[in-house]
Amino acid sequence: METNYQAIEKAHSAVARERVLTDLQTLSRDAEDLLKATAGDVSEKAKEARARVSAALERAKTTCTHLQEQTVATAKAAAKKADTVIREHPYESIGVAFGIGLLLGVVVARK
Repeated sequence: METNYQAIEKAHSAVARERVLTDLQTLSRDAEDLLKATAGDVSEKAKEARARVSAALERAKTTCTHLQEQTVATAKAAAKKADTVIREHPYESIGVAFGIGLLLGVVVARK
């Protein structure tokens, strides 16, 4: 059995990318809530902090958008690769799909 370490590393990379994307989205929501909550504070320190948070929020949103675009591009590339493999090996693909369907049918029927 051959182990493809590149595929494993890409899978871990995709999981890490999704976690970072989720964290950035949460951070963006929390930062927006913080900015709304401190809108009434007019002290100089508060204004400076709000400006820094606003700038960081914009950078986080840009990074989040970039990560989402990368995720979509990666998914499209994976779909194209799967399509190529299926077209190159149609009978094997049918056999695998049949086997998986049969296995799922047995598991569902037992419950």
